[in-house]
Formats: sequence, C-alpha cells, structure tokens
Amino acid sequence: MAHDAASKPHAHHSHHHDAKGFVREVAHVSEQRGLRLTPLRMEVLELVAAAAKPVKAYDLLDQLREKHGNAAPPTVYRALDFLLEQGFIHKLESINAFVSCHHPAEAHQVPFLICDVCSGAEEVCDERVAELIEVQAKALGFRAQAQTLEVHGVCKRCRKS
Repeated sequence: MAHDAASKPHAHHSHHHDAKGFVREVAHVSEQRGLRLTPLRMEVLELVAAAAKPVKAYDLLDQLREKHGNAAPPTVYRALDFLLEQGFIHKLESINAFVSCHHPAEAHQVPFLICDVCSGAEEVCDERVAELIEVQAKALGFRAQAQTLEVHGVCKRCRKS
C-alpha cells in the first residue's frame, strides 16, 4: 500500500526528521519481518538517522571509533549493506553517502534532489517517476533491476543566501 505522500504529485522530504521515531519504526518493521537488528546495525542506523545531511561510510566509521575505538570498516559496510537491502536507508551513489528512508516499511525507488552547495538531499516521494522509468524500460525490452536517479543543483535555501 502506497504512503499518502507517495501518490501526491510533488511530495518531497528533506532529511531533517524525527530520528528517534524513525529508529523505532525500523525496529518495529525488523521485528515484523523477523530480522535481527544487531546492536551495531542499530547504532549505524541511529547515526545515519541523526545526520542532518547524507553521511559517508568513513564518517560513520570515525563516529563509531570515537565510542568503541575498534570499529573495523568491514563491520560498518556489512551493517550498511543490511540496512540498504532492507530499504531502511538509501545510498546516494553520486556522492557515495547514505540517508535514512522516509518510508522504511515500503520497498520503493525514489529520486533525490542533491544540493551541490550544502550537500542536503531531498527525497522525491512521487511513485510516478519510478513507474515512468519502468514503463519506458519495458517498452524498450529492458528489464530494470535497480534505479538510481539523483538530480544535482542548488536548493532553495542556498539560492536565497
């Protein structure tokens, strides 16, 4: 079932939301799916959720090392891979950074608007964009396996300053 925002033509979300509420929702979804949200996965999720902007893996590693001292890159990447596979976070390929997903209970592909000035990211929650790409791919006999749509530019806030 689509989230209301997904069906609105121009719905979008910046990544300044209730981080604790998001983490609670992911924990609930994980429990429903019978997934193991290990302490490390939970901690990585909390760090991504709390970040005001998309966060890079090595920044997450640095933050974990401040707390634990011995966090290794493979463990962080495994946690990120799990969170990505479950749709709890998104990877912004063009800037190699991660953001929390506004609809962690739904499997979906969403475009992002990425500001080249402040590095902010807006999730465009309009399922018509992904559907249009899928329809065009099928018309060409192409079977899409993943979509990554990232639009770079300057956000409203940065344009005003």
